[in-house]
Amino acid sequence: ATAKHLGDLKAKLCAARRELIAPDKAGGGKQAGFEVQRFGDSRIALIGFPSVGKSSLLTALTGVESEAAAYEFTTLTCIPGVIHYNDCKIQLLDLPGIITGAAQGKGRGRQVISTARSADMVIMVLDATKDDQQRQLLTKELNDVGIRLNKNRPRISVTRTKTGGYKFNATVPLTELSSEVCYTILHQYKIFNVDVVVHEDASIDDFIDILEEAGTAPRKYCKCLYVYNKIDMLSISQVEEVARQEYTVPISVFKKLNLDGLLERIWQELDLRRIYTKKKGLFPDFEEPIVLTIQRGDKTFTVQNAVGILHKSILDEFKSALIWGCGVKASPQVCGLKHELQDEDVMQIQKLTQAEKAKKLHGKKTGTTLAGGNTQVDPKKVKEKQPLKT
Repeated sequence: ATAKHLGDLKAKLCAARRELIAPDKAGGGKQAGFEVQRFGDSRIALIGFPSVGKSSLLTALTGVESEAAAYEFTTLTCIPGVIHYNDCKIQLLDLPGIITGAAQGKGRGRQVISTARSADMVIMVLDATKDDQQRQLLTKELNDVGIRLNKNRPRISVTRTKTGGYKFNATVPLTELSSEVCYTILHQYKIFNVDVVVHEDASIDDFIDILEEAGTAPRKYCKCLYVYNKIDMLSISQVEEVARQEYTVPISVFKKLNLDGLLERIWQELDLRRIYTKKKGLFPDFEEPIVLTIQRGDKTFTVQNAVGILHKSILDEFKSALIWGCGVKASPQVCGLKHELQDEDVMQIQKLTQAEKAKKLHGKKTGTTLAGGNTQVDPKKVKEKQPLKT
């Protein structure tokens, strides 16, 4: 009964928070946002409190001059830069510092956080000389607007039906969720005919996140790196303690310490895969690779996604692909659209011939043709042979 009541309260709290965060429709006009055109193969947003070194980090990594000073709120708008790393272009956004209450719109917090929602990864810049409360406050602000850091989407299936009532099934033992708790939460959302299947030991908040996906505030599951700046002001034992935390990279922009390690860690977390193309009889083009990410195309690393990024019309003429690399047993290997590509694979596309296109268009022949032409004759209706003329 306690868990059931708790689920009911959490659903009401989520609805109240949604109304609070929603922008005010009455008056005020449209505010200027941080509309920055997406560029490159991936996008990273720098988030942090004022005066932690975000602008200095942008300048150190991209070379873009962003105003930096000893006072707070030096950066008042979004400043983009590009990191060129391993033949890939990664866009880095320097956002203004956010304050406590940013989720409710304080200090242009809504604009900052909505820009962060469009990023593939968030870098949370923290001051190593201060306590860990800054990390908890920033995580709470992002959590309030539906950005879930370093979490995967819960494996819960919610299928709405026209009739049949409420059906609940779980494929694993559950500790927090139960059929009664889910029933109470669904009633708060006015969902009565639904099939629920739970594939992992999820919490009440996870179930509410899945229900919110169909609403106005869908959840964003995003990777996050916690970058502690100003480690040159700490002792070696303190730096080691910080470095041992999960998803954490200690750096010093002023002394240029561990910036290469930060770039390498960003590359690992983004999981970008470079696919080089090759024409028949020529060497591969190692200058401009096709970059596959979880966020682009159909969100897979298959041959189909790579061909679709090149041009969707090629999929209509696609026959097979020759793949060289560590993802195949033999080089080259003939692969289909569902083959998963690995980093630095080489791909050569083979197209259908005119005869194969015609066969694909018309399908398999089911009848016979008259001699000297393409006129088809149904074999079931073939007349008996005419008697020989004598």
